[in-house]
Amino acid sequence: MIVWVLGLLVPQRPLWMELTAVGVISTALAFWLQLALCLRKEALRDTEKELRHARLHDPVTGTLRANEFANSVERAIDRRRVSTMENPDGVMLVLRVGNFDEIGRHYGLQWADTLIQSIVQIIYSSVRYGDLVARLASDELGIYLPGTTTENARGICERIRTRIKEATFTAAQERQIVVTVRLGGTRVSDEADFQALREAANRAALGEDETGPFLFREVFS
Repeated sequence: MIVWVLGLLVPQRPLWMELTAVGVISTALAFWLQLALCLRKEALRDTEKELRHARLHDPVTGTLRANEFANSVERAIDRRRVSTMENPDGVMLVLRVGNFDEIGRHYGLQWADTLIQSIVQIIYSSVRYGDLVARLASDELGIYLPGTTTENARGICERIRTRIKEATFTAAQERQIVVTVRLGGTRVSDEADFQALREAANRAALGEDETGPFLFREVFS
């Protein structure tokens, strides 16, 4: 094909010109084919990355899904069991929006989603890089603070409490939403599994038990 096109353009040509033209055109075609393959591979990697992110993260808040959060917390606990280099401290928090379902019924699911997104942003602004945040249920967020002492966890909770209290949450026609939030936590021990930690932090948040190994209890609106 290349030789035929060259023959039309240059009827009388030396052999070296013909060979050179064929080589140049073949190299150009190979370059563009290689570039197309590289772009396709990159697009496939991006698609796989997006699918993996969607599988591990809540679509509304962008936080970890409950299963991935549980796996991450338990992996961290396992590392502490076998390594003397890991910091033994750690805290598991649960934040509950007490009137989340009521807000959804009264203002609509869109505004309930907007509310939980706003609270997640407050949490991210209050914790450290590397701390884990997850949506455990529609009205429940989990926070894992590896290497954090009880004192530091109290400071983080105070920041979250203050920022939520100072925030203004509005719905349609700028109607202000009254938000009731409960926050509780428990210290992470080497023996604890994720479900035990979650239940302990939930009991602390809901104020159901005064005798367990709970760090704190915050209720505010």
